[in-house]
Amino acid sequence: MNTLTWIKRAALACAATAACAGMAAVASGPATQPFADPLDTAAVRSPLAARTLINGLAQAGTRLVAVGQRGHIVYSDDGGAHWTQAAVPLSSDLVAVQFPTPELGWAVGHDGVVLHSVDGGASWSKQLDGRAAAAIVDEQVSKNPNATDAQRADAKRMAEQGPDKPFLDVWFEDRNNGYVVGAFNLIFHTADGGRTWQSWADRTDNPSAFHLNAIRAVGGDLYIVGEQGLVLRLNRERGHFDALATPYKGTYFGLVGKEGALLVYGLRGNAYRSTDRGASWSKVETGLQVGLTASAQAPDGRLLLVSQAGQVLVSADAGATFARLPGAPGGPVSAALAAGGQLVLGGVRGLRQQPLAAH
Repeated sequence: MNTLTWIKRAALACAATAACAGMAAVASGPATQPFADPLDTAAVRSPLAARTLINGLAQAGTRLVAVGQRGHIVYSDDGGAHWTQAAVPLSSDLVAVQFPTPELGWAVGHDGVVLHSVDGGASWSKQLDGRAAAAIVDEQVSKNPNATDAQRADAKRMAEQGPDKPFLDVWFEDRNNGYVVGAFNLIFHTADGGRTWQSWADRTDNPSAFHLNAIRAVGGDLYIVGEQGLVLRLNRERGHFDALATPYKGTYFGLVGKEGALLVYGLRGNAYRSTDRGASWSKVETGLQVGLTASAQAPDGRLLLVSQAGQVLVSADAGATFARLPGAPGGPVSAALAAGGQLVLGGVRGLRQQPLAAH
């Protein structure tokens, strides 16, 4: 199983083809039920929703919200001790979630899904899926007299392939302005809270269409990280994501930081730090040889990195150095959130808490 399969970018290779459903049907024997499109099938209620694969975590005010497989979304109002399942209108696997306000949140996932909540994550509605995304791209290209042959070919291919590409992350700067990013340079922007969306695929320095794995704001700047050392920073004047050179050419899974310090991290324990908005980088010694798949910032400002094996690293100097947090790894981790004195972790075994010692 490759690294991307069991972190929160799970099953990209499978999601990029229409074979997944067929392979599952073969594995389970003769079909006894007609195929139910996950985009049109509500998430099934399950008492084990918080114990299955969790891919993303976010804070909605004092509430914690987690998203995972088969459209499962759960929320907690007691710091993660107990979880309640939310009402979700589809059952596509969900990958990431974010709340710019305590009430308003967005979640993204496979099949080009974008979900929206107006009640702190208790219930959700669909704002976008791969079918609508393909139509948006086709319309934009058809109305653009300067569209290239490659752009027209990409729009046609997207329409023919259907909703097979996942969104992998979401970031809203406020209740109106947000971005969703994903596989093969998939990126959409909204300026009206998700009522309408626009493809920004032609506004990234990503000619090879590498996967866009994560998007985050650090120190007033907005960054995207992806495959083969890809790091992009939003040029707000141009409305364009410009490429930044980094010394590592492997995959970055995420980024974290604070004013004056940006960290990007990924495969084989690799992490790099910049104090000049990505103009130069220094390698951070993590002491790990496994992928770094999640990060968080503690209320006291400490930065945390979590490995795919569940190891937790803590930095009290804005990411210049890291120390291992005591405790045995609890299994693969794909999402992390520091809330109060607890570190909440999500992964293949669901959600768990780990004490976060005071600085």
